[in-house]
Amino acid sequence: MIAAWAGASPVLLVAFAVVFLPGLALGAAGRLRGLTLWALAPVLGVAAFAGLALVYGAARVPWSALTIVAGLAVLAAIAWLAGLWLGPRRTEPRPAGRGIRLLAAGLVIGIALTTVRFVIYVHEPAAISMTNDAVFHLNAVRHILETGSASSLQVSSVVGSRGFYPAAWHALASAVVLFTGVEIPVAANMVSLVIAAGVWPVGVTWLARRMVGAGSIVVPLTAALSASLVVFPMLMFQWGVLYSFALSLALVPAVAALVVGSAAWMTADSPVAGRARSAVLLGVLLLAGLGAIALSQPASLLTWAIIAVSWFTWWAVPAAFATTGRTRGVLLVAAAAALAVFVALWVVLSRATSGSHWPPFRTKVEAVLDVLLNGPVLLPVMAGVSILMLVGVVVAALRRELRWLATAWVVLAGLYVVAASIGNPLLRRMLLGAWYADPYRIAAACAVVIVPLAAVGLAWIAGWATRAISRRRGAEADAFGARWALVAVASLGVAALIAAPMIQMRAVTQGTVDAESRYVTPDYLSPDERALLERLDEHVGEGERVIGNPSTGMGFGYMLSGRDVFPRTWAHPRTPQWQLIQNDLRDAGTDPEVCEALETYGSPDFVVDFGLGESTPGRYELLGMTDFEGRPGFELVDREGDASLWRITACEP
Repeated sequence: MIAAWAGASPVLLVAFAVVFLPGLALGAAGRLRGLTLWALAPVLGVAAFAGLALVYGAARVPWSALTIVAGLAVLAAIAWLAGLWLGPRRTEPRPAGRGIRLLAAGLVIGIALTTVRFVIYVHEPAAISMTNDAVFHLNAVRHILETGSASSLQVSSVVGSRGFYPAAWHALASAVVLFTGVEIPVAANMVSLVIAAGVWPVGVTWLARRMVGAGSIVVPLTAALSASLVVFPMLMFQWGVLYSFALSLALVPAVAALVVGSAAWMTADSPVAGRARSAVLLGVLLLAGLGAIALSQPASLLTWAIIAVSWFTWWAVPAAFATTGRTRGVLLVAAAAALAVFVALWVVLSRATSGSHWPPFRTKVEAVLDVLLNGPVLLPVMAGVSILMLVGVVVAALRRELRWLATAWVVLAGLYVVAASIGNPLLRRMLLGAWYADPYRIAAACAVVIVPLAAVGLAWIAGWATRAISRRRGAEADAFGARWALVAVASLGVAALIAAPMIQMRAVTQGTVDAESRYVTPDYLSPDERALLERLDEHVGEGERVIGNPSTGMGFGYMLSGRDVFPRTWAHPRTPQWQLIQNDLRDAGTDPEVCEALETYGSPDFVVDFGLGESTPGRYELLGMTDFEGRPGFELVDREGDASLWRITACEP
């Protein structure tokens, strides 16, 4: 396993460059430096990739390595020309060397622990997530490569649909394939690793800096604790698989930090001089960030909005009552307007999805305990993180400048309680519709505030302990406490990896626990079945179609071979014709109605037999799409173990 990951390291570097490098160039043009630049680089990079894909799709410019590089070069040139108007970067005091060392240590701990856990779970760089959503996502990447369009307005055509589907993640993954030529699963896993171990820890660390200041030990502790939760980022690569949602949620902290730090930005922390230039730069960065989130997964805009509105309310209302006259009125109106926009956004996004799909599975008391003990969606309780988080909630509630953080936690935690324990259909639709009432997604969203709260709690405990057992005071006590806190986080993180290298996902609707990683289980797509799909192009022509039971993993065939495999998603069509096919296809040699039904789906030339299928949620047993041996009208073309490919001769003229 280690040798395979080492061999894939060049691809990982390319994935890192795809996610970070364009944003580094654009951010540097905006006079950003240091942690600010690194945190906003993936935000700007995702906005650039997804935006280019939209423009290219509308202009019918093919999505290729050459056009991607050319488009990014043009964007960088425009940014640098615009940067001339911003003027030179404002000089700032050089940060203390001790603070830089602590920050670097925290980031190393967070990134390393996340990387190791990701590699252990995924197992191999070319592994495929054996989940329903992976079929669509990986096939969408193949579709981009074949059609030359990564536009969010066109990518859904991979399954014959039309309309908007957020395709920022797919644009990134396809770019890695175009630049390296690797298999799609390798590119998907490398982009996912960059999101989990790069975008997330750097972004949430910068959020901590913007909320408490660069000199606080909360910042390096946040970096180290970024790997402390199961619900994010790892759960998003177990459940679903939710590539797009993982990307969008990893971007939220950095985009939220633009709002949380906006007051300081406009007074002292802007990288450029002048209020007008500072405001324009902040506005451009914020628009790019919101666009990046929306084109990754719009539901995460609500997570951002919860944080942004919480901060703005706690900043604007006290400021209003601390002043008089027109200023008070302006601030109160602004706060009311922010709440109104927030509600409108919530209503729009809640109604933009297909609704609430997931039932409650906990009592109200159990759901509240899940939140307090950090054991949502039946995951093991995270006692240590929970203690730190609860201390952090108390500290935040007592400090006026951090009350917004405690408020955001209450709101997000409340959404999880509703998802887990309240069954009212209207309430679930209106409050949770943007997330499909999926408790896994909502639990993951809570991580954006849990990690900073835990860092606040750990910083308070470390400072209190240091002052209690030594004569150190002030900055010296904070630094001493931070060093030992980082050692503790690293030690406990390593111990947790040794004790439980894989924390398996729980299925809340069935009450079951995964027996192994969803990247290695053969239950959905076995090694024999994958081998057969990978050589479909040896037997199936470019104009020929292959059908099968999508509940057997055969839908991966399009991604693996480039041949026309149908369906290209986990779900089978809901039509009378498909109903006949799924029940009676193997009788096509004696039942002419089957051939008539097949005409509805382009008269497929082949069928794969991967067995009966499954009867678990989201999967189906289709009796008519297996057991073709000895049946008239079918000719064996290829076999690998129990997996087989058959030519449909029953309907030939």
